[in-house]
Amino acid sequence: MLVAVSGLVGVALAWALNSRQTLPAEAVVRVFADGVGATVLGLAALPRVQPRLLTPWRLLAVLAGIWAGAEFAVLVFEAAEVVGVPATDLAAGEFRTYLVDISGGQVGIAILVGVGVVACGSALAFRRPGSASPDLVLVFAAVALALRPITGHMSQQAFGSVLAAVHALAAAAWFGLLIALALAVRTRGEWAVALPRYSAVALPLVATVAVTGLLNGVVRVGGITPFVTTDYGRILLAKTLVLIGLLALGWWWRRTWVPRAADHRMNAEASLRRAVVEAVMMALAFGLAATLAVTA
Repeated sequence: MLVAVSGLVGVALAWALNSRQTLPAEAVVRVFADGVGATVLGLAALPRVQPRLLTPWRLLAVLAGIWAGAEFAVLVFEAAEVVGVPATDLAAGEFRTYLVDISGGQVGIAILVGVGVVACGSALAFRRPGSASPDLVLVFAAVALALRPITGHMSQQAFGSVLAAVHALAAAAWFGLLIALALAVRTRGEWAVALPRYSAVALPLVATVAVTGLLNGVVRVGGITPFVTTDYGRILLAKTLVLIGLLALGWWWRRTWVPRAADHRMNAEASLRRAVVEAVMMALAFGLAATLAVTA
């Protein structure tokens, strides 16, 4: 709940930095879709961080179904934006035209197909957990998360699609794996094994998010002044400050939380609290990023 609220706070903060007077409704739905999608990715990747943790197939299936619903809602808002009407006034024919004739709609359909495969695969795996592998779910979840960034505004720049996709996947894995640990790890012993492994994975993910985000921002904004004179620049600056805060927190955790947990000197409840604190900060960045994605 706190993570969801933090994502909405990120959207509200971006709205406050935006000169537009209306709250971007698409951003509210999009941060929800991105957050749930990242969680699905993290849960599917969980056995790679801690092989003794079983894949929570039922939870994966439920979250994938929610993700599909959120992605459909994003499609509705995108179509309404293209048509130039409120989402509640979007006609079925206009929506169908958007899905069939506009590239954004076609990408949205591809995302829904990918998420549908994740949901169906997880539901089937729940019935036969002994013979199921999370690798297929992991691949389709990653593709679904990467499709929209690949075709977003950065696709018009040289290597923009690659940078945007890598940035989105690294951020989703960083956030999703932490949420997955918070949902699945229950004992001090499990945290002692899983947390150091997550920390080792998180370090290159954080570096990737920082480098690709910096390159994307410099290319998109095109200077220093636009960081304070344009809506996009101000939101990007706020997102950068949150990322710097996360980097500082991550450095502190690696010096305190990780070694204490690895030595069994911290109980599971204390580790969970720290995971929630970091996830809340990440969700704030996700909220800013969701609004950034719909800001011209």
